[in-house]
Amino acid sequence: MPFARIDLAQGKPAAYRTTAANIVYEAIVGVLKAPDGDRFIVVNEHQPENLIYDPDFLGMKRSPDFMLIQVTSTVGNTKDLKLAFYRQIVDELGSKLGVRPDDVMINMVFVDREDWSFGQGQPW
Repeated sequence: MPFARIDLAQGKPAAYRTTAANIVYEAIVGVLKAPDGDRFIVVNEHQPENLIYDPDFLGMKRSPDFMLIQVTSTVGNTKDLKLAFYRQIVDELGSKLGVRPDDVMINMVFVDREDWSFGQGQPW
């Protein structure tokens, strides 16, 4: 049951943000095998001075188009699935939005089922 956050600098049009969210969702369902409809994504826009990152860390060449994607999940926690998930997101962001691979950072956080409540204060 993934929950995704996408953080990026202010200024991208709504269609760009929606496409980025769709790309992440499609990878969550298609690669991590979450159930279709399990769509919980927050897109946060930040003033450039509030999105702080090292443009050269680990030999990358990050630009102002840098985005940080964090997914909290109970599914897709094998190494092969994680790598396929990362690759699909980077490839699709590049193909559909022109985002350079160096501008995409992805972080996955895995939790247990009892760490979720989808409503009514009830555990999953």
